[in-house]
Amino acid sequence: TNLLNFEPMTDAIRARLPWTVVGASVLLALLLAYTIFAAYLPAKTRADRLERELKDLYAREADLQTLAAQNERRHALREQQLSAVAAERDALARRLEDLEKELASARARR
Repeated sequence: TNLLNFEPMTDAIRARLPWTVVGASVLLALLLAYTIFAAYLPAKTRADRLERELKDLYAREADLQTLAAQNERRHALREQQLSAVAAERDALARRLEDLEKELASARARR
């Protein structure tokens, strides 16, 4: 009669099934909590910190580019001034040579 009666075995399976589901749910909840608190939050915090650092670096780069552009403008201005002074010096040297030649020819005429 025991072979034909499956009720005790079915009751054992039915009694064990909810505990398996509960255990699996608890395990899933633990994995989810670990993923959120042990992996996601620190990664998000680090990503936020890296984004702030990147923004700071971009701001610093912009400041340095502005400074470099100012220095380039100053350098170009100094180059122009240097060229102008060199041209003035050359003109004065030619004028001096011309005056010396005039003076020498004036002395030679006396």
